[in-house]
Amino acid sequence: MTGLAESNSGLVTRRESETRASTGVHPAWLRLMRYCAELGHGEIEKLKIQDGLPMTAEVTTRKVKFGS
Repeated sequence: MTGLAESNSGLVTRRESETRASTGVHPAWLRLMRYCAELGHGEIEKLKIQDGLPMTAEVTTRKVKFGS
């Protein structure tokens, strides 16, 4: 998940700005959606929203299933 931490630094890359132009979705929301996809199963507690954008998730928990 280090990629998320690096991309969460607040810098908007060229790829993210191009994606926003084509989808209309802010890069912060794209990063949150990408994180959720990487998480697979789990919970995000205390998601902080500022000016309508996700800022931080204080606690994240990953659930591990040990069977079907």
